Amino acid sequence: MDKKQQDLDLRYLRMATIWAENSYCQRRQVGALIVKDKMIISDGYNGTPSGFENVCEDENGLTKPYVLHAEANAITKIARSGNNSDGATLYVTDSPCIECAKLIIQSGITRVIYAREYRLTEGVDLLRRAGIEVKYLPIE
Repeated sequence: MDKKQQDLDLRYLRMATIWAENSYCQRRQVGALIVKDKMIISDGYNGTPSGFENVCEDENGLTKPYVLHAEANAITKIARSGNNSDGATLYVTDSPCIECAKLIIQSGITRVIYAREYRLTEGVDLLRRAGIEVKYLPIE
């Protein structure tokens, strides 16, 4: 990968990190941007569905089962817009889980760049199996 692309990838990852600050989740704030032709066509952060209270954890501090991941929010926003994600790049603060990996594959996204590794690797493994370019790019 050339230096110019890596610099661009780092910029979008930093933007995803800032976008994660919109999340009301206490345990982990995750942000995602979908970029196509150098334009941000969608964004997302983890949180509850529209119209729900902005509380992600239950009284025991566990994430509620209906909390949406940042990637899922960004991908579903595409469905409500005039855009499509064929050939796009997903920039996400954390490596995708297996459920989000399935959505990424089906959405036509061809590159995934993430900044923090998660203890479970099934999502990243599935993306690679599907031929999607996956890159871990930590932000200093």
